[in-house]
Amino acid sequence: MSLTTRFAPSPTGYLHVGGARTALYSWLYAKKNGGDFILRIEDTDLERSTQASVDAIMDGMNWLNLEWTQGPFFQTHRFDRYKEVIAQLLESGNAYRCYCTPEEVEAMREAARESGDKEKYNGMWRERTDYPADKPFVIRFKNPLDGNVVIKDMVKGDITIANEELDDLIIARSDGTPTYNLTVVVDDWDMKVSHVVRGDDHISNTPRQINILKALGATVPEYAHIPMILGDDGKRLSKRHGAVSVMQYRDDGYLPEALLNYLVRLGWSHGDKEIFSREEMIELFDLNDCNRAASGFNTDKLIWVNQHYMKTMAPSEVAKHLAWHMAEQNINTDNGPALEEIVKVQADRVKTLKEMAQISRYFYEDFTELDATAVKKHLRPVVKEPLILVKAKLAALAQWSPELIHAAINDTATELEVGMGKVGMPLRVAATGGGNSPSLDVTLALLDKDKVLARIDQALVVVEARIANS
Repeated sequence: MSLTTRFAPSPTGYLHVGGARTALYSWLYAKKNGGDFILRIEDTDLERSTQASVDAIMDGMNWLNLEWTQGPFFQTHRFDRYKEVIAQLLESGNAYRCYCTPEEVEAMREAARESGDKEKYNGMWRERTDYPADKPFVIRFKNPLDGNVVIKDMVKGDITIANEELDDLIIARSDGTPTYNLTVVVDDWDMKVSHVVRGDDHISNTPRQINILKALGATVPEYAHIPMILGDDGKRLSKRHGAVSVMQYRDDGYLPEALLNYLVRLGWSHGDKEIFSREEMIELFDLNDCNRAASGFNTDKLIWVNQHYMKTMAPSEVAKHLAWHMAEQNINTDNGPALEEIVKVQADRVKTLKEMAQISRYFYEDFTELDATAVKKHLRPVVKEPLILVKAKLAALAQWSPELIHAAINDTATELEVGMGKVGMPLRVAATGGGNSPSLDVTLALLDKDKVLARIDQALVVVEARIANS
């Protein structure tokens, strides 16, 4: 049988980073083995499922570039198939009608609690056929009463569960709609899923699903249950720890390559190697090498990985993602340097693309106000002469290049017998509006020459005002 994995989120919220890691592991295993990767939307919870959540899942998968080879499939489109399988289980004697009310089932559980037994449905309708007329019922799977279920888990190792620990679970509600454990089994069977990669919170469902698969005569897939992701306090990762939505990481300025690289290492390793290209992930990843213990999310480590990718990826690729942040911050980049040039000069100065966009606004927009702290420190009356002279030298340049700009600044300092900082810092404030920028000669070269000269004039007005008030 060919190898097939699947990612099967429920559209009841955003795509969580834990789900994204599960999707990544499932995708990598399929890619490594030349198999298929299915995207399946498990939307049978009609009250909580929303189109907005479906869109969020799709956006996250597309942003991470985890391409599926089959799907997306929607469970709500397959209700007829589920009814067919439920009827098959009833016909074969592997399922039965249960007319117990919720109150009666709760009373059974309460009695079990009081006697110290496992709380579960006691199977009172398991062998009965005296069905009452016009009374609602559910369909229950007839779970084996003895023996064990052995999950040969690729991550956890063999897990053995006694059938007597399991009750006869509901596979169809009183309104006829199928339940989770039934739909998952039918989908995995029909879609020929060979490997189920999912969070270890599903381990309790797995023996039930294996028993249903066996009752249907279906092939049981291999399972890999991935440990959960914890926050820095040791508790399950949630909103209280910060961003958990995949698209929030995009909004916060992380590259998808960085998030994928971080997630692949959050539960799997290959020696001491920290940075993996997508091709290396596919070549080296193996479910059998995943950690059995939960992993802790570390934002500082993610920032480090993100900085690495901003500095080492092709600037043209980083620029594609930077463009989104520029637009998000309403920065029109039509007139100004190419974004890949911004990446080259700013990548090693920031932690995120969002920050890169924020500090690069002056390349594309004029400003009406200069940074007050920078003005107070660097646009003092004494800088009037250096600014006038450097402006003249810059205006006289036949070619607007970093080398010639640097020479003009240096010549100004030499002529006035002052340090480079006495010329460079006021010029930086004039050209950028603040006291921080990449190398000044490169910064000015990326700006239009006439724009730089006009900004120097603007700064000189400020200096004149300070002279007048001194």
